[in-house]
Amino acid sequence: MPVDYSGTWDMISNDNFEGYMVALGIDFATRKIAKMLKPQKVIKQEGECFIIKTLSTFRNYECSFRIGEEYTEVTKGMDNRSCQTVVNWDNDKLVCVQRGEKTNRGWTHWIEGDELHLELTCEDQVCKQVFKRAL
Repeated sequence: MPVDYSGTWDMISNDNFEGYMVALGIDFATRKIAKMLKPQKVIKQEGECFIIKTLSTFRNYECSFRIGEEYTEVTKGMDNRSCQTVVNWDNDKLVCVQRGEKTNRGWTHWIEGDELHLELTCEDQVCKQVFKRAL
């Protein structure tokens, strides 16, 4: 049985977010604001269906998906691109592949103890974020 990701998670670290945003082509002003944020993730998991909300004082982003089903995702509020997205299990990790204009794009989520790890990739950049379960 896969791990339960449901919960509210507060960011505690964010490594190479700038490089990741540059690879996405996000403008300078937006990058400077985004780097200062400490977003919160709210994840609702019901079986193979997920809703992941990323909340901040600047912008919010929400995605919903079913494991193994490809869908068209518009990354509104991020780089505003359309891509074909699919998320699958790799043991207890959620692995997302986003096919579109940018190469090697996607993310991986996993849980270690009370920490949610997120590795974001785009082209040759990797951003590593860690969130702690909110009480």
